[in-house]
Amino acid sequence: MIPLLSVVVPIHNVEPYLAECLESLAAQTLTDFEVLCVDDGSLDGSRRVAEEFAARDPRFVLLRQPNQGPGPARNLGVRHARGPYLAFADGDDVVPPRAYELLVSSLRETGSDLACGAVLRLADGELAPSTMHEKVFRRRVLCTHVMDRRSLARDRTVWNKVYRTAFWRERGLEFPAGIYEDVPVAIRAHVLATSVDVLDDVVYHWRRRDGGEDSITQRRTELPNLTERLGAIRSVRAFLDETAPELKATFDDLVLEKDIVFLFQALEDAADGDSGPALEVARQWLAELGPDVIAAAPSLRRLELHLVERGLVKELRQVREFRRASAEGTRVVPRGWRNTGWYGDYPYFRDRRLAIPDEVYDARQELKLMARVDECGWTGREYLLRGQVAIHRVERKPGRVSLVLSDGRRKVPLTAKRVGGQGLVATIDPRALEGGGPTWRLQARTETRGLVLKGWFREGESGPTWRLSVAEGSRRGMDIPQ
Repeated sequence: MIPLLSVVVPIHNVEPYLAECLESLAAQTLTDFEVLCVDDGSLDGSRRVAEEFAARDPRFVLLRQPNQGPGPARNLGVRHARGPYLAFADGDDVVPPRAYELLVSSLRETGSDLACGAVLRLADGELAPSTMHEKVFRRRVLCTHVMDRRSLARDRTVWNKVYRTAFWRERGLEFPAGIYEDVPVAIRAHVLATSVDVLDDVVYHWRRRDGGEDSITQRRTELPNLTERLGAIRSVRAFLDETAPELKATFDDLVLEKDIVFLFQALEDAADGDSGPALEVARQWLAELGPDVIAAAPSLRRLELHLVERGLVKELRQVREFRRASAEGTRVVPRGWRNTGWYGDYPYFRDRRLAIPDEVYDARQELKLMARVDECGWTGREYLLRGQVAIHRVERKPGRVSLVLSDGRRKVPLTAKRVGGQGLVATIDPRALEGGGPTWRLQARTETRGLVLKGWFREGESGPTWRLSVAEGSRRGMDIPQ
């Protein structure tokens, strides 16, 4: 009988974790599946663990091949897959019980080519958000696409998904050899899909392995691994150049946020006087990304890249240490009076010896206005609103602040009184909103030392956009008497 879902699990020296992985698959609420365990030449007891599962559960099948890496192992599993739906799981990770039920049900409902979901990191039995995935899966969106939802370019893993097997085969998707084989395939699938379902449910627990000779995490700063990672990045950028150039900036942002860190770690770990090989690999990375990508990076990252380009490893270590010590964030400060610039308050600014250009530190594009409503109450004649306005990463209080209520068509200015450094009080006369829309949003605008910023007020520190409801009561706003 043909199963509904085929799950491919590449296995190589993961004996301490494999039983937990396979047990999580056996416990899935969607029970009509097959698990294709592919032993990739394991030297520990991994094959024995898989054999035991296959012996007691006919849904588990063991395939074998000489050690070729996770990509070829997955390809072998795909060739044996019989189900109309296809998924991948790594032998050291865990799949939550309802994951495949949720993903397959979504595909059957929408007809999309793939469905993907949220991920948590698993370390020492504790779960924490995956920083790479959390921005992507904050809300459920069905029948979308990476061209419409650019954040999906950050979704570079294959195991938090279910694919239609026909889509996979018709598009000729195949894993390359090497240890970063999933990134090119995940991005290709997003671009080539007709539509994608994005679920906010957690569908995968990604284990953080910090030890063991076969742990990629442990070896990711080794120069051969960095060269392989660069190869995967080149492959994706070449594919995007040809098929979806609009996505390159989003992909490059993630490379500069995540991948480049391993390069810095390799340079930090290099012995004094022995950083030449690591610098050579680093320059290959910078050449691939190009000056435009580097110029668009955040200012502190630009400083790190500038130091790498000049081979200033000692100074790079100091800046990396500065970053780690700035747990609460780094500051941006204004400099100059007639033509004020806003610069990151980082080491070596205008250091005469290094003569780093000011534009490396330029942080104007990184600043944003933070506005929040603390309370809003009815006085009998009008609404009294109390809130706060601040510029993110800037210690000085904002300059002139103006407030505007907007329903999307009309704008109603409000009079605001400053209270202390960042506080303000404003009143809202309901009569000024007559004839307007049912809900209004509040926007702040500030002019500070040549800097002009706008931002919508939010509920509390990081809540949803604050709204004033005219037509009906709302926990996010206040009723205006009619």
